[in-house]
Amino acid sequence: MSQPPAYKRVLLKVSGEALMGGREYGLDNATCRRIAEDVRGVIDLGVQVCMVIGGGNIFRGIAGAASGMDRAQADSMGMLATVMNALAMQSALEKQGISTRVQSAIPMSSVCEPFIRRRAERHMEKGRVVIFAAGTGNPFFTTDTAAALRAAEMGCDALLKGTQVDGVYAADPRKNPDAERYVTLTYLDMLSRDLAVMDAAAISLARENHLPIIVFNIHEPGAFTAVMKGEGKFTTVIEQPH
Repeated sequence: MSQPPAYKRVLLKVSGEALMGGREYGLDNATCRRIAEDVRGVIDLGVQVCMVIGGGNIFRGIAGAASGMDRAQADSMGMLATVMNALAMQSALEKQGISTRVQSAIPMSSVCEPFIRRRAERHMEKGRVVIFAAGTGNPFFTTDTAAALRAAEMGCDALLKGTQVDGVYAADPRKNPDAERYVTLTYLDMLSRDLAVMDAAAISLARENHLPIIVFNIHEPGAFTAVMKGEGKFTTVIEQPH
């Protein structure tokens, strides 16, 4: 008999950069398709899934601000970039036969639904994947913070962050191959060691809501499904390690 999934309802946060594949910017359709296949595998386990996707592959607000643009204006542009990515992921998921809804924190009713928490919950109960776009709808908040916020609002059992590496390391393992990889960490470890996986606001929000954060490699085929079964390599961030 197969192991039941570790969680019943999860939020998957994927960075915009993760959608680039081998490109320097924009979207790689093959990467979107592979992530959609992985989400399909998790849904087949009976897990309810919602998603937040960043916009860094198209426009990053903080980079715009650094080049002299007004920060609030730049962040608004970044939020619109996440809507583009959400629509692309919706298309990839629907090609896998998955029913989806995109809900945007910035209303744009001709392309997606506005964010309404109870409607989103109902979609998930019906087995649909809800993709939350446009961050929190406010400047100065990252999509990591939006992911922690939506995961708390949806009553998710865990927040999964799909990254470029298979967990949290003491240093960037792509630059330092000997960097220590953590299996479990506390929220305070993440904050005190300034481990650049999520920003402090996102970690604090997860901590306040007792929401485990699981960091894994989104580029490893089947990794999302494996994590749901408690298999493969990942780092779990919780209040106290067992």
